[in-house]
Parts: sequence; structure tokens; C-alpha cells
Amino acid sequence: MTTVPDVFAIPLDDSASLVYAPLHGVAFAASQGLVSELPRVLTGEGGDSDVETFVREAGLLQDVSTPVSRREGAVEPTDVTLFLTTACNLRCTYCYASAGDSPATYMTMDVARQGIDFVIDNARRTGAPHIGLNFHGGGEPSVHWKLMTGALEYARRQAGDIEVIAASAGNGVFTDQQIDWMIANLNGGMSLSFDGLPEVHDRQRPTVRGTGSSERVIHTMRRFTEAGYPYGVRVTVTADQIPYLADSVEYILASFTPVRLQVEPAYQLGRHEGAPDAETEDFIVAYREAQGRAAHYGHELLYSAARVGFLTSHFCGITQDNFCLTPAGNVSACFEAFSEDNEFSDVFFYGSATPEGYEFDMDRLERLRGLGVENRSFCDGCFAKWNCAGDCYHKSLSANGRGEFRGSQRCHITRELVKDQLLARIAASGGLLWRDPSVGGVCPVHGGEHE
Repeated sequence: MTTVPDVFAIPLDDSASLVYAPLHGVAFAASQGLVSELPRVLTGEGGDSDVETFVREAGLLQDVSTPVSRREGAVEPTDVTLFLTTACNLRCTYCYASAGDSPATYMTMDVARQGIDFVIDNARRTGAPHIGLNFHGGGEPSVHWKLMTGALEYARRQAGDIEVIAASAGNGVFTDQQIDWMIANLNGGMSLSFDGLPEVHDRQRPTVRGTGSSERVIHTMRRFTEAGYPYGVRVTVTADQIPYLADSVEYILASFTPVRLQVEPAYQLGRHEGAPDAETEDFIVAYREAQGRAAHYGHELLYSAARVGFLTSHFCGITQDNFCLTPAGNVSACFEAFSEDNEFSDVFFYGSATPEGYEFDMDRLERLRGLGVENRSFCDGCFAKWNCAGDCYHKSLSANGRGEFRGSQRCHITRELVKDQLLARIAASGGLLWRDPSVGGVCPVHGGEHE
């Protein structure tokens, strides 16, 4: 239920509601009597004097602005993401990219150099203190090891006094030599995929030979932990593994020291298309139990669309000129649209390499820039709107097609988990009212505007 725009009363039971004003950075539990008085107090039409005093002291009568922004002008990214290869040493059952099912593609050093030079030039021209070099793609970046190490060496040599912040996603199946290099060189950290209990991980993430990969990933995490290296872990949950989620989370936090732990239901894309849906009420129940376990280790689980403490109109960098290069040198705004063969490449691909640099399709880019949540009518009136920012656009296309966004089961999951986060913060603040000290902060999952 909405009282006035961007002040929401979310029923908890017959006698109480959760009031959330995201733009004010305020949340509190309220009786139905207080909730009934809110509209008149907030619109200046009078109302109970005690309620008015409480509302004023809570800051709900202050003017606020929406966190809407839009990129304009020339394309001047200072971060580049290299999709090094579509080859992979695993055959994960839920792989969105179906890595290994098609002939592999590999980026050349010439493609990498051109992208690196472009962002360095932009950084020098705009006065940016650093550039970002990220390794990702439709396969395992470390499989293309020579280019991974060579690209970073080249970037640091060319950048001179501009700092290079390097990061990667990875499956954790690395050699000790690779682990040593990552610890020494990937100063932006590593995001590892690990699904928890070894038997769960091995069922979902076998090697190309069909054997389990958990032992190798565990070795990597132990090495990272011993070195004090900052790494995150992403747990992907399939429908049949939902009952094991809480035990998987506890196993990870009892054994290792990730700086963040993200949990997501498996998406029905790629190799997992047509599989049983994990975006269910059972997932919410299991996530809540897992969150309780995580709290004992001082962790709060992360879910990409439930981001209390971070207000934005952008879910990720597709609306913010993400500059991602395919092995062919074409420019994509989306990590999941890593190939020219992607079903939605005509949506997310907005540039290509030329001998002089890059040529951009500005009409297509402007459409991407305009995909902020403020332009999604379905999201109007949702209390999680400015936290979720419309969720992943690639996945919404997969679920809804190319027509107007109509929502999905993920919307329900997001609202429930945002509500949980708010209630937890109210309880930690003494049980009456929570004030958000970090509205406008950096997203804990995306580290800014990355998927």
C-alpha cells in the first residue's frame, strides 16, 4: 500500500505495517492507526498531532529528490571488460552461456590493446585517476591465460601514472601459479563461483571430463584466505538444491573468508533453459534460513536486486555505457550478451572497432541509456523500485520478450528480501526507526554499475 508517492506502508499482519520511505532513508514499524493518519500528515491536511510530531522528527516532511541520472554525450568509458574467450574447463549444468557446446572463440592481443588504449586515452582526457580492466565472458577467462596476463601487463605499461584496477570473475579451477599471479596482480579482487557443500557443487559444476571441481575451488579459496586476498563468492541455486542452501552458506562461511557472499536462483537460460524454476517461495524460505546462518558469522547475504542502502535508477552498467569487448572486438553493454550470436545482441551491442578507434551506434546507445527504472511503468508504485532499479534487463527480456516489462517471480523475491533487510535494520537500530546513513552509497553486489 502506498500512502503518498515514495512513502510506502507494507502490511506485516492485521495490526502492523512496515513504513518505508526510500528517498528519505527512513523505515519503521507502525500500527494501523498511525498508517491511517500518514496520508493526511504527509500532505499537510492535518491529522493526529503526535503522528505529525513523529513524522516530522523522522524527516518525512523534508524535500527529497529521486536518484535519476542519465548518461549524455560522447562515449568515454574509463573501464573496459574483456570477454577473453568462450572456452571453459567446466560444464556447469546451469551455464547461461552454454560454454563448451559450440566452437570456442578467443580474443587476440590486438583487440585487447585497442580497448585498453581507448579507456586510457579517455582517462587522460577526463582526468580520471584510474582505469578498470575486468576479465569476464561466456567462458572461463583464465583459460586464455597468456592474454589475461599479457593484457594486464600492457595496460600497466601504457597507463603510466594512471592506476590500473584489475578484477576478474572465475570458476576457481586454477593452478598454484595462476593463484600466485592473481593474488599479486588482481588488485580489484576476484569473484568466484562456488555452490557450497562439495557434493552440491560437484553435481552442478563438473569439469569437462565429468568429474567434480569442488576440491580445486576449495584449494583456491584456502590460498586466497591464507593470503588475505579479497574475493567474493557467488552461490547459484537450482530448484533441486534449494533444500541445501542454508547448509551450503554455513559451510562456506565456517571454512573460508569471502568479503561478500551472493546467492542467486539459477536463471533459465543457456544450458539451464527449460529446467525447473528456482525462483519460488521455497527459495525465499531457504534464503531466509541461510541469512540467519550467515548472521552468526557477521555476514549479510547479497541478492543482486535487493539492495537496501543503495538507491539508483540503474540496475547495472547497461544504462551507463558499459564498455565490454567480444573476441571479435565488438562492443556490448551487457555481460550476458557476450557474443554476436546472442538472441538480444541487437539490443546490447552498440559499437564496433575501426582502424581509427570505435564506431558507436548512438541511436542504440541512447535507447540503452533510457532504460532506467523511472521509465518502467510496471515498477511505478513498487516500494523496492529504487533499490532494485528494474532488475537485470537481459533476464527480463528472456522472461517477458521484447514487449513492455510485465514483471516476474523475481519481483516477488526482491520485495520479500528488501522487506527482510528493512526489518533487520530496524531491529538493529533499537526496534523503532531506522535511518539510512548510506543512501547513494556503492552497491555491495555490483561495486558500482557492473553486473
